[in-house]
Amino acid sequence: MNIQWYPGHMTKTRRQIEADMGQVDMVAEIIDARIPISSRNPDIDAICAGKPRLIVLNRADQADPEGNRAWEKYFRGKGYAVMETDAKTGKGVGQFSAASRELLREQIERWRAKGLVGRPVRAMVVGVPNVGKSTFINQVAKRKSAKAGDRPGVTRGKQWVTVDQGLSLLDTPGILWPKFEDEEVGLHLAYTGAVKDDIMDVETLACRLMDDMAKRYPGALRERYKVEVPSKAEGMDPVAYGYELLQAAAAKRGFRISGGDVDTERMAHILLDELRGGKLGRFTLEMPEES
Repeated sequence: MNIQWYPGHMTKTRRQIEADMGQVDMVAEIIDARIPISSRNPDIDAICAGKPRLIVLNRADQADPEGNRAWEKYFRGKGYAVMETDAKTGKGVGQFSAASRELLREQIERWRAKGLVGRPVRAMVVGVPNVGKSTFINQVAKRKSAKAGDRPGVTRGKQWVTVDQGLSLLDTPGILWPKFEDEEVGLHLAYTGAVKDDIMDVETLACRLMDDMAKRYPGALRERYKVEVPSKAEGMDPVAYGYELLQAAAAKRGFRISGGDVDTERMAHILLDELRGGKLGRFTLEMPEES
């Protein structure tokens, strides 16, 4: 599947982020703990070069705990501060203010030396669409300041959000990049809803997801859909293999269309909805050694 999505407002967003970088002290990058590499815009490293960085592993409650530990170690090894959160429930979000001040501890000491006591920390919050960025900001600010939604691209313009006297956040629209060089990146973003479903064939996407889950978490498929997960024949096409599993799951659920054939399209939508809703359990679809 060749997944491409780069609306015109994405180019405008990148320029806006670059222009605003001089107004902030640090960058908080929100990523999806289930797909930490795929949910990072590779352009962000260049755009934010020189700014202290805090990586927020959001949706950590839906990710494999072992995966969370591995990714924390990976990002800390790159010199970033790291924290785990579940923005939807607010778990872990309370650490943000203290983590930001710790990240900027030396800078804050320099401000004090210059007499700038009480100067607020200004943090830019960035992330790809639908990664939970606006929900995170609302939890940090303890009010609904940033517009949040399940659809990618809800946040359009920049928004300053004052958390308290010591912390201000700059919310930015979610930004993707012009081309996904690795097909897996596009697939992972599509699985988790960062790319709109209406630009792709959902049934084919579900087949690829079935193939990925069979490789990494076969037990989750057995438990949720009561299907056998046979060994994949060497060289077998992932879509063909995934389609067999999709058919089996649809049959177990009793999804039929006129004529008696199984309704794989309905099953495809169910699979994606249940994955995104956490009903398949906790999973991480990529690990540091694969990046």
